[in-house]
Amino acid sequence: MASIALSLPEVLNRAIASYNRGKFSEAEVLCREIITTKEDFFEALHFLAIVQARLGRANDALASYDRALAVRPNDADALNNRGIVLQQLNRLDEALASYAEALTLKPKNANTLYNRGNTLGKLKRFEEALASYERALAVQPNHVAALINRAAIFQKLRRFQHALASYERALMLRPNDAAALNNRGVILLELKRHDEALASYDQALTLPINHAEILNNRGLVLHAMTRFEDALASFERALALQPDYVEALTNRGNTLRELKRFQEAKASFERAITIEPNHRYALNALAACSRKICDWTRHDMLVREVSRHVREQKSIVLPVTLLGYSEDEALQLSCAKNCIRERIGIPPKPLWRGTIWRNDKIKVAYVRGHPMAYLMVELFELHDRSKFEVIGISFGRDNPSELRARLVAAFDQFHDVGAKSDRDVARLLNDLQVDIAVDLQGHQQDARPGIFAFRPAPIQVNYLGFPGTTGADFIDYIIADPIILPLHRQPYYTEKIVHLPGCYQVNDRKRPDSTRMPTRTEVGLPAHGFVFCCFNANWKITPAVFDVWMRLLRDIEDSVLWLLGDNEDAQRNLHKEAAIRGINPTRLIFAKRVNSAHHLARHHLADLFLDTLPYNAHATASYALWAGVPVLTCQGQAFAGRVGASLLSAIGLFELVTYTLADYEAMALRLAREPNLLRAYRDRLVENRLSCPLFDTDRFRRHIEAAYCRMWQLWQESEKPRSFEV
Repeated sequence: MASIALSLPEVLNRAIASYNRGKFSEAEVLCREIITTKEDFFEALHFLAIVQARLGRANDALASYDRALAVRPNDADALNNRGIVLQQLNRLDEALASYAEALTLKPKNANTLYNRGNTLGKLKRFEEALASYERALAVQPNHVAALINRAAIFQKLRRFQHALASYERALMLRPNDAAALNNRGVILLELKRHDEALASYDQALTLPINHAEILNNRGLVLHAMTRFEDALASFERALALQPDYVEALTNRGNTLRELKRFQEAKASFERAITIEPNHRYALNALAACSRKICDWTRHDMLVREVSRHVREQKSIVLPVTLLGYSEDEALQLSCAKNCIRERIGIPPKPLWRGTIWRNDKIKVAYVRGHPMAYLMVELFELHDRSKFEVIGISFGRDNPSELRARLVAAFDQFHDVGAKSDRDVARLLNDLQVDIAVDLQGHQQDARPGIFAFRPAPIQVNYLGFPGTTGADFIDYIIADPIILPLHRQPYYTEKIVHLPGCYQVNDRKRPDSTRMPTRTEVGLPAHGFVFCCFNANWKITPAVFDVWMRLLRDIEDSVLWLLGDNEDAQRNLHKEAAIRGINPTRLIFAKRVNSAHHLARHHLADLFLDTLPYNAHATASYALWAGVPVLTCQGQAFAGRVGASLLSAIGLFELVTYTLADYEAMALRLAREPNLLRAYRDRLVENRLSCPLFDTDRFRRHIEAAYCRMWQLWQESEKPRSFEV
């Protein structure tokens, strides 16, 4: 061969030149030629390892590094590069050992410190990884890769401001770094700085890279801004570039749900699951969407798969989704814990660290984004201001209304924090020295458990918004009552149980009244016949309960079922299911959404409210009882299915609580056939409305304040939270 005439260093130079031209196989041949001639030629062995690593043959590269280091054990560069290969082979502890040897020889080698940080990050030793990146940047402040990877670790630690600063520094040095622009957008979304996030993604889209991920992330920002049509267009562009992009398919489906294009959303989720059966969010999305539109074609399969995914941690099922599929409290606890781990990641350092302070009054902050506040507004108004300072923290959408104005006026302080990050909201609570922070959101849509994960207050309480455990060790108490949550269910709750007497649910007695009552004709009901009603969201309807309802329509001549008009797809599917069960679909009447006053007023046209299971009516049942309509419930096993029993007991109608669907059906038939019996219950309901505990808001106020005082006293005495009864 022509190379025989060359010296070995000259052959090595040819190998390096081939490598630089991208001819890696040719470079390997030349290196081997040198080693055949001189087995201990360190430079050739080292370069052969580099070539083999570039060819993706990590095991061969490791063997070559070991041969090179046998010749020259103290070569820091070879030890560093060997660490990189060991990391690729997922032999992470050995990689760290190799870096340690290299750093003993060259303590200020920025690349080795950077590589060591990467390995520590893979080992989830994040604080050590940060320290390694910091040392690299102290040596080489403009090390862009170290800045970017340091930012990624800050992101995992939810230290978003630090992450943003690191990305910004990287982009000052390399303005068109696509990874930095993309990840900066992710951070800005977390910080609720949506316009800046959008600008970051738009800048990245000008670069010659794979735009699918950028377009997907851009769609997430637009979705968060409620610009759903624009978000959908961004997801569609991502899928045009990468049709099997599961993240984009799932996000596209979520946006289609917001646009009420449920069938298209469902198809998007189904496509995602076909491609990646254990995708982190696709099964939850499909299960929730199917329930939303009452599509029961795969109900039994979804019950099995949702439960299996929770049990085996195959994917993230949201707790509110599971409540519609399972009453298993152990499974609900596992589901909540899975969700908290996913949402919070590495627990942040707590803002409250054990200090005991003493305010002039007990400071209670209600943290909400959920419309349950319409049940609570009178409580906020009635709180005893001689003992309590009441603070409102709202991250819900600001929809101007009389109720919103009343809510704002009900608090001593009101803070709209929708544009603030979780850390900033937590910092606000801590700066205010809030004693008791009450989470009114739990795991409902748009929940922000990250606020409470920072532990801004010494006492943190789960109340009303979500009917179950949060699964979070940073929530101390759950407010309940003996019916919805008996104390022997404590093993299924991470919070300590606090029992209020009567019912756990607060109510507002100042509900708006309509000036006129509508007629049957005006709301689409027939002039005559028994009216069963259920104004629960359609997703709470299950096939088993619907079977009962259809048998009731069969057995009670000229009766109708009056349901909430939730969405057209649900109406279409429920009509179809009625026909399958031999019932004329026209006997299902769907009520249009109207304001609260009109909704209350039309209740008088119903004869009997039929509850759902496993997720009862909650606020909806209170509306019906306030309006004078008897509610028939079937008590379930878990919190969400026991609320109806609690409400009825608190209004003195405990006879309308049944314990099996067979008894529920029998009681409904009896009430429909015995008008005098139904009238007696209706009369008792009217008589009890203002005398029984359910609607005695001031009585409830005294009890929940007593609960707060007991929680506060335990904290002041340095006692751990514990279950108790008021």
